[in-house]
Amino acid sequence: MAKNTVLVTGASSGIGKAIAQYFARQGWNVAATMRNPDKEQELNKLANVKLYALDVTKTETIQAALEAINKDFGGIHAIVNNAGYGADGVFEAMSDDVIQRQFDTNVFGLMRVTREAIPYMRQQKGGTIIQIASMGGRLAFPLYSIYHGTKWAVEGFSEALMYELAPLGIKVKIVEPGAIKTEFYGRSREFVMRDDLTAYKEFVKKVEKVSMEAGDKGESPMVVAKTVFKAATDGSKKLRYPVGSPAPMLLWLRKLVPDSWWFGVVRSSYKI
Repeated sequence: MAKNTVLVTGASSGIGKAIAQYFARQGWNVAATMRNPDKEQELNKLANVKLYALDVTKTETIQAALEAINKDFGGIHAIVNNAGYGADGVFEAMSDDVIQRQFDTNVFGLMRVTREAIPYMRQQKGGTIIQIASMGGRLAFPLYSIYHGTKWAVEGFSEALMYELAPLGIKVKIVEPGAIKTEFYGRSREFVMRDDLTAYKEFVKKVEKVSMEAGDKGESPMVVAKTVFKAATDGSKKLRYPVGSPAPMLLWLRKLVPDSWWFGVVRSSYKI
């Protein structure tokens, strides 16, 4: 029996790399995509993993990668839209370039990959598209205004898309990680502030302390990889998969309590 094939975007580090490794260990063919596959030193050593150049901000690279992957493996059974990063900071300090770059990767890039993958899945009469969103796609925390904007967009887009793809046999799934120990809090983070915006100084100091502590205590990316595999293989119509403390608990709490209570919980947590 032919192996299933998964395409993972942003597979060079963090959650994306863990997903590629976990699917490979489960016997899947893995198309690990990234902007610079020549720099990858780990995934290229796994027998059933192939690397492909793909930049989610450039449609032509997406089309070329999909064509090559489909040719190499004879089908694409699951797509994991993982590529993304976090921009945080004071919104007043954010330029058009910062905002555009955040949305171009986290939203428009995900949409591009999804759109270009649909014809392949439609022709093969099935497949699963898995969007890596965040608990921050249904919750919001201070200083993450544009990041939350992108993840809330992914949630709404994916939920609506679920209805139109279901008759084609294509499932849409949303995985919502909590605090995960990755470079999201490190080198891939884009923090935005200006020296002249002194009015925000104390607020930023309080919020950043709590945010960085949450990142330090984050769970391994492998917990997300296991949940992504479950989403790809459980055969259910389930849409959302919260994973990684404190995502399941906070998302449950957010549904139960009024806005005023929730806002008080957030303000108390950040001491603001």
